[in-house]
Amino acid sequence: MLARDHFHLAVCESPFHPRTSALNQLNLWHRWRDHTVADAYFDVGMEYNAIRNSCAVFDLSPMTKHLITGPDSLDYMNRLVTRDVAKIKPGRVGYCLWCDDAGQVVDDGTIFHLREGVYRLCSQERQLDWLLCSALGFDVAIVEETNDVAGLAVQGPTSCAVLKQLGLQGIENMTPFGLRSYRFEDTELTVSRTGYTGDLGYELWIDPNRAVPLWDRLFDAGRDHGIRAIGTLALEMSRIEAGFIQAGVDFLPADRAVRTDRTRSPFELDLGRLVDFGKSNFTGRRALWAEQQRGSRYRLVRLDVEGNKPAKDAYVYDPRRRNIGAVTSSMWSPAAKASIALASVRMPWGKSGEELFAEIFYQKELKWNRFMARCRVVDGAFYDPARRRLTPAPDL
Repeated sequence: MLARDHFHLAVCESPFHPRTSALNQLNLWHRWRDHTVADAYFDVGMEYNAIRNSCAVFDLSPMTKHLITGPDSLDYMNRLVTRDVAKIKPGRVGYCLWCDDAGQVVDDGTIFHLREGVYRLCSQERQLDWLLCSALGFDVAIVEETNDVAGLAVQGPTSCAVLKQLGLQGIENMTPFGLRSYRFEDTELTVSRTGYTGDLGYELWIDPNRAVPLWDRLFDAGRDHGIRAIGTLALEMSRIEAGFIQAGVDFLPADRAVRTDRTRSPFELDLGRLVDFGKSNFTGRRALWAEQQRGSRYRLVRLDVEGNKPAKDAYVYDPRRRNIGAVTSSMWSPAAKASIALASVRMPWGKSGEELFAEIFYQKELKWNRFMARCRVVDGAFYDPARRRLTPAPDL
């Protein structure tokens, strides 16, 4: 836990910093809100391979966390987010998003239903102001607990084997989006079968005072299972392969937008499944209902791109070479063996199987080259291993 005078620091260290700093041979860091996090430790490619072939550990302590309690906690959560929170039972986790009155996405995140009427909402962005304003009229208590909970993502095909070696009995029987508690030393260790890699994986949550002992025991348990610390660059590769969106990259949070036409609705982010019109009123419901009737402005698409050059920040064109959108995330995918991208295109373009073009610029020996690459719109994730959903989880 941070000292009481932590406000004197411009950037704080994660509870795992004594271990992550010792491993960071590249000395590559960036600021995630108020914390220092590693971009890479040794080699981005090897760190990515740990996600897909063994066990990767990512420090996600800076993730913004809010604890929501009180008699009206369920009603409040249902008013806040677009999905029906009543369907997320105690001991379960649910992906969610919340909108402004115009039906534009403010942020996405995960709801941890810790126990009856007690929720933890995790998101990339700071949301305390929005949550407090949304609580008007509800008997709830909302506390930001970002610095009170340390977190690790343990991801990859051997992640379950590592946690079993750590002594977490029955972990293999946890279903995706499940949530369990274990004793670790003299405190509680909360484990969820969640992650941002699109692979088999778990997230561990613990008192910051026990962060370093957890790290040490976890790496001891994973010694024979290829365990490796990873930074944000490797994580970014895996989340694009999984087709996951990121705030500030694939969409502009509505509460930060100056130009309202730059934001996106859940339908425009391919997340219409998270909008439940069958429940009572929620923020943005009227606008989203109207959008569903008239149609959306944009569509988020996943593109299989010709060639091996990443379509970074590329414009997207229809077959008649008219600009219809832009790429938001891109990479050469080692798992898919293809150049892949996420893009936002104007309706009605972007139907499954449709052929589009991406205008790619790349530099070779100080000379810029332009390439109009054919793209095919594909459905679902670019990489989606079966082990991600298997229960019992495989013990590799």
